[in-house]
Amino acid sequence: MDPYTDTPVAGASQDDRTIAMLTHLSGIIFSFVVPLVVWLINKDKPEKGFLVDQSKEALNFQITLLIGYLIGTVLTIILIGALINFALWVVCIVFSVIAALKANAGEAYRYPVALRLVK
Repeated sequence: MDPYTDTPVAGASQDDRTIAMLTHLSGIIFSFVVPLVVWLINKDKPEKGFLVDQSKEALNFQITLLIGYLIGTVLTIILIGALINFALWVVCIVFSVIAALKANAGEAYRYPVALRLVK
Protein backbone atom coordinates (compact mmCIF):
# COMPACT_ATOMS: atom_id res chain seq x y z
CA MET A 1 0.00 0.00 0.00
CA ASP A 2 1.42 3.36 -1.02
CA PRO A 3 1.06 5.62 2.03
CA TYR A 4 1.00 8.76 -0.09
CA THR A 5 -1.91 7.73 -2.28
CA ASP A 6 -3.45 4.89 -0.19
CA THR A 7 -3.40 2.62 -3.22
CA PRO A 8 -1.87 -0.85 -3.34
CA VAL A 9 1.61 -1.07 -4.79
CA ALA A 10 1.14 -3.16 -7.90
CA GLY A 11 3.80 -5.02 -9.76
CA ALA A 12 6.35 -5.42 -6.98
CA SER A 13 8.16 -8.52 -8.17
CA GLN A 14 9.84 -10.91 -5.76
CA ASP A 15 13.23 -9.61 -6.95
CA ASP A 16 12.22 -6.01 -6.17
CA ARG A 17 10.94 -7.03 -2.74
CA THR A 18 14.16 -8.91 -2.00
CA ILE A 19 16.34 -6.00 -3.08
CA ALA A 20 14.20 -3.62 -1.02
CA MET A 21 14.64 -5.92 2.00
CA LEU A 22 18.41 -6.00 1.52
CA THR A 23 18.46 -2.23 1.05
CA HIS A 24 16.80 -1.72 4.44
CA LEU A 25 19.10 -4.24 6.15
CA SER A 26 22.24 -2.82 4.54
CA GLY A 27 21.78 0.40 6.49
CA ILE A 28 22.81 -1.42 9.66
CA ILE A 29 26.35 -1.91 8.36
CA PHE A 30 26.82 0.41 5.37
CA SER A 31 24.72 3.40 6.48
CA PHE A 32 23.34 5.41 3.53
CA VAL A 33 25.62 4.03 0.80
CA VAL A 34 23.57 1.05 -0.43
CA PRO A 35 20.17 2.84 -0.30
CA LEU A 36 21.72 5.72 -2.27
CA VAL A 37 23.16 3.40 -4.93
CA VAL A 38 19.90 1.44 -5.29
CA TRP A 39 17.89 4.65 -5.55
CA LEU A 40 20.24 6.21 -8.12
CA ILE A 41 20.23 3.08 -10.28
CA ASN A 42 16.44 2.68 -10.30
CA LYS A 43 15.00 6.19 -9.90
CA ASP A 44 14.23 6.62 -13.62
CA LYS A 45 12.61 3.21 -14.10
CA PRO A 46 8.82 3.46 -13.71
CA GLU A 47 8.45 -0.32 -13.42
CA LYS A 48 10.62 -0.23 -10.26
CA GLY A 49 8.25 2.03 -8.30
CA PHE A 50 8.20 -0.11 -5.15
CA LEU A 51 11.98 -0.45 -5.08
CA VAL A 52 12.51 3.28 -5.66
CA ASP A 53 10.03 4.13 -2.90
CA GLN A 54 11.65 1.80 -0.38
CA SER A 55 15.21 2.82 -1.26
CA LYS A 56 14.24 6.49 -0.80
CA GLU A 57 12.68 5.64 2.54
CA ALA A 58 15.80 3.76 3.67
CA LEU A 59 18.01 6.59 2.42
CA ASN A 60 16.02 9.22 4.31
CA PHE A 61 16.17 7.16 7.50
CA GLN A 62 19.91 6.59 7.20
CA ILE A 63 20.54 10.31 6.59
CA THR A 64 18.46 11.08 9.69
CA LEU A 65 20.53 8.61 11.70
CA LEU A 66 23.76 10.09 10.33
CA ILE A 67 22.70 13.52 11.57
CA GLY A 68 21.89 11.98 14.95
CA TYR A 69 25.28 10.23 15.09
CA LEU A 70 27.04 13.53 14.34
CA ILE A 71 25.12 15.24 17.15
CA GLY A 72 25.94 12.35 19.47
CA THR A 73 29.61 12.58 18.57
CA VAL A 74 29.67 16.29 19.36
CA LEU A 75 27.87 15.67 22.66
CA THR A 76 30.45 13.09 23.66
CA ILE A 77 32.26 16.02 25.24
CA ILE A 78 29.61 16.14 27.97
CA LEU A 79 29.41 12.32 28.17
CA ILE A 80 25.83 11.95 26.92
CA GLY A 81 26.88 11.45 23.31
CA ALA A 82 27.87 7.82 23.81
CA LEU A 83 24.41 7.05 25.17
CA ILE A 84 22.78 8.86 22.24
CA ASN A 85 24.88 6.97 19.70
CA PHE A 86 24.11 3.63 21.37
CA ALA A 87 20.37 4.42 21.37
CA LEU A 88 20.53 5.40 17.68
CA TRP A 89 22.34 2.15 16.88
CA VAL A 90 19.60 0.12 18.59
CA VAL A 91 16.89 2.13 16.80
CA CYS A 92 18.68 1.52 13.49
CA ILE A 93 18.72 -2.25 14.02
CA VAL A 94 15.11 -2.52 15.21
CA PHE A 95 13.53 -0.29 12.57
CA SER A 96 15.70 -1.68 9.75
CA VAL A 97 14.64 -5.25 10.56
CA ILE A 98 10.97 -4.25 10.75
CA ALA A 99 11.26 -2.37 7.44
CA ALA A 100 13.02 -5.34 5.81
CA LEU A 101 10.28 -7.74 6.87
CA LYS A 102 7.54 -5.42 5.59
CA ALA A 103 9.36 -4.79 2.30
CA ASN A 104 9.86 -8.51 1.74
CA ALA A 105 6.11 -8.97 2.23
CA GLY A 106 5.48 -6.32 -0.45
CA GLU A 107 4.24 -3.63 1.96
CA ALA A 108 5.52 -0.09 1.67
CA TYR A 109 7.08 0.77 5.05
CA ARG A 110 7.46 4.26 6.50
CA TYR A 111 9.94 4.81 9.30
CA PRO A 112 8.24 6.57 12.22
CA VAL A 113 11.10 9.06 12.60
CA ALA A 114 12.85 10.19 9.44
CA LEU A 115 13.51 13.49 7.75
CA ARG A 116 12.10 13.38 4.22
CA LEU A 117 15.06 14.98 2.49
CA VAL A 118 15.01 12.86 -0.69
CA LYS A 119 11.65 13.10 -2.43
